[in-house]
Amino acid sequence: MTRDGWLIVAGAVLLFIGVGSWWRWPSRRAALDCDPTEIVLDDAGVARCGGRGAPLPAGQALTVKQRVPFERLTADDLAILPGVGPELAKSIIAAREAKGRFCSWDEVDAVEGVGPARLEALQTLAEIARCDAGL
Repeated sequence: MTRDGWLIVAGAVLLFIGVGSWWRWPSRRAALDCDPTEIVLDDAGVARCGGRGAPLPAGQALTVKQRVPFERLTADDLAILPGVGPELAKSIIAAREAKGRFCSWDEVDAVEGVGPARLEALQTLAEIARCDAGL
């Protein structure tokens, strides 16, 4: 076979692989057909819709767009949030540990480096329980 023949065969094989990969690519549909706030972990640690189970770990909850209690966020969880990073995450955790817990977003805003844009991003991803609510 000539060089041109081999190039045509190689191109056809690559085209076949590309179409096959595209055809088998995972669906864009959600794996779980429920609202993200209903996702829990069953006893085997498998994510399920609704029912009884443990809440998702904070990192997984953030991935499926669940709002998580701010107190459950670790430095690693905070570090992956947009605009936070590892240094600010450490500062937030240190301030939370020094205070005991945050009772309002104003206290989070008082942490050096937080500022309005980062505070707004945190508020969309997490929630703070009021201290007078007994939590």
